[in-house]
Amino acid sequence: MPSRLSPVVRNHLSALRMLLVFTVLAGIIYPLAVTGVAQAAFSDQANGSRVERHGETVGSSLLGQNFNLPERNPEDPDEVPRPHPKWFQPRPSAGGYDPLVSGASNLGPNDKSLVKTVKERRAAIAEFDGVDPKDVPADAVTASGSGLDPHISKRYAYEQVNRVAKARGLTAASVRELVADHVQGRVIVFLGAERVNVVELNAALDEGRRTHRGTRAADPLPAHLSRRPAPQTGGPDGITAFGSVHSRRPRTRRRRSVAARAGRRSRPPAA
Repeated sequence: MPSRLSPVVRNHLSALRMLLVFTVLAGIIYPLAVTGVAQAAFSDQANGSRVERHGETVGSSLLGQNFNLPERNPEDPDEVPRPHPKWFQPRPSAGGYDPLVSGASNLGPNDKSLVKTVKERRAAIAEFDGVDPKDVPADAVTASGSGLDPHISKRYAYEQVNRVAKARGLTAASVRELVADHVQGRVIVFLGAERVNVVELNAALDEGRRTHRGTRAADPLPAHLSRRPAPQTGGPDGITAFGSVHSRRPRTRRRRSVAARAGRRSRPPAA
């Protein structure tokens, strides 16, 4: 029995059926399958490679962040950020580690303003870390292409050991051992260089993981730094940085470190 539908209508119905079939396949079944495989086999990566502290997400191992002291005047847009001496510092960022403005400065190696900025950074970092300016590595004074790289060179990480140890009342050996535990190898045998993820290193430093002396890291992160809204520079929903300080609540009285109290108890009695 011949069809009463015209060829045009039949073609449209065939196209509609194909649309429905591929909508179900590509719009429902395929995304569910990919999501299921990702959550089952790569759960950490699929959820943003989050770095957690005491059950709270404080960052992502894929995104760098600043570790600065509190602002003296939050209403001053021209205030220069001051790095916190108790944290390992990342490399500079052209966008201030804001994911919304990812990118580089696009200044060439012969640009006078870039040369001046690099010299100023080298002098400031040398003074901050207590080293000779000629010993400051290149990644400490230059930004990454994305402005979001969480890694620094192994050399720059070890340069900061003495400053972090002194600020936290720890031995340089214990902090150096923590850095050694977080050194990542080359991407491939001959490609890339050994590096350290600053976000993961500072998270481990903050958690107070045990050192080779059996003590815990001194001066844990105060509550007013760990419990605060996400930084104004922007970031993924649910992720709050733990290095840059935005809270203006008064600081709590600092307690003596466990290492100091242990040393006091183990001191021999006076003759």
